[in-house]
Amino acid sequence: MEKIVNPQREEWAALLTRPQLKTADLAKVCKEIFAEIQKDGDRALGKYTWFFDQVRIDRLEVSEQECLEADSQVSEVLKQAIRTAKRNIEAFHALQCMDRNEYVSSEGFRCWQEARGIEKVGLYIPGGSAPLFSTVLMLAVPAKLAGCQEVILCTPPDRSGKIHPAILWTAQLCGVHKIFKVGGIQAIGAMTLGTETVPRVNKIFGPGNQFVTAAKQLAVHYGVAIDMPAGPSEVMVVADASANPRFVAADLLSQAEHGPDSQVILLTIDSRWAETVEQEVVSQLSELPRRDIASRALENSKVIVLADMEECLDMVNEYAPEHLILCMENYIEAIPKIKNAGSVFLGNYAPESAGDYASGTNHTLPTNGYAKAYSGINIDAFVKKITFQEITRKGLVALAPTIMTMAENECLYAHRRAVEIRLEDQKI
Repeated sequence: MEKIVNPQREEWAALLTRPQLKTADLAKVCKEIFAEIQKDGDRALGKYTWFFDQVRIDRLEVSEQECLEADSQVSEVLKQAIRTAKRNIEAFHALQCMDRNEYVSSEGFRCWQEARGIEKVGLYIPGGSAPLFSTVLMLAVPAKLAGCQEVILCTPPDRSGKIHPAILWTAQLCGVHKIFKVGGIQAIGAMTLGTETVPRVNKIFGPGNQFVTAAKQLAVHYGVAIDMPAGPSEVMVVADASANPRFVAADLLSQAEHGPDSQVILLTIDSRWAETVEQEVVSQLSELPRRDIASRALENSKVIVLADMEECLDMVNEYAPEHLILCMENYIEAIPKIKNAGSVFLGNYAPESAGDYASGTNHTLPTNGYAKAYSGINIDAFVKKITFQEITRKGLVALAPTIMTMAENECLYAHRRAVEIRLEDQKI
């Protein structure tokens, strides 16, 4: 990890630059694959599954028999862990379900808002070097709570044409309706355009590599919504001498092992303490099965020593991290100062892993600085909110002068007339 001590504020933007994706080339590839899917449907999915995943798939949809086999292949210990995580995720997200909001005017009109689940949603679950069955929980649980009528899931098969049994078991537990053996660009294209087997959806959710990210951005041009823009995963840790160096090193490495393009940044005010963390990172790295991946991620990562905690929090808001860990004294006092972050973990005993799996918050979060404008996945991501209004004659009389004056001043005379004609017709 590169170490920088007391950088000037004008240097911050360059210091906090993320690894860049070559999106122009990816967009061209995505357009070509989407066009082929639009033309050839399932045949194109089979072609690109062979090209990217080196496996030929005779049946895209996972069968009932495969689901039964998965049930026997997942250990009871893992099943219980998944059930516990689901219970916490469900409880936290259920609190976000909107009650009806209503404004009633004494002048004779009322307005209210009601939520409706998005009818058809598609969940993308990566299945490469790490089968992310936890992401099934993070997406399918709120989708079901929101009342989405059709929930489908796409995930890439392995070289034998199978889906990881934990993904299949978790999808069944969460009530996913259909599961398809298709990944990458072709999965996003299938859910965007629809094929003979894979239905078109209204909105696509889920993380993925740079190919999936580029495909999701293209999906928007075909009238399909996406959860949020995405990029490589990241964590920023703000720590002082009260933090345990071993804990902090473990947090940095837990993020680094996601992928070689992940980024981890440590902010502190104590240079000597930071050296202890760096030594711990080296020591713990050697014990990790995914140390090669983590090592490459650490090449994009930094230790930054600043003058005080106020500066650290300013840098947090400039970077807008996906994950933010505050291991510092009086971290509660820092909470109001956090303006831009996806999910925040407080104190020595709140590792990012807790949010990734089981505490209840969602781990599908804005990356690449998008936390300045986007929230992580929550119930709102799976619903539309529809407004209603009911106006009595008395209410229209009360509103009429305001409506007609504003319409006339915008030169929208038909708008004014729509009110005026009612007043004339009702003779009020």
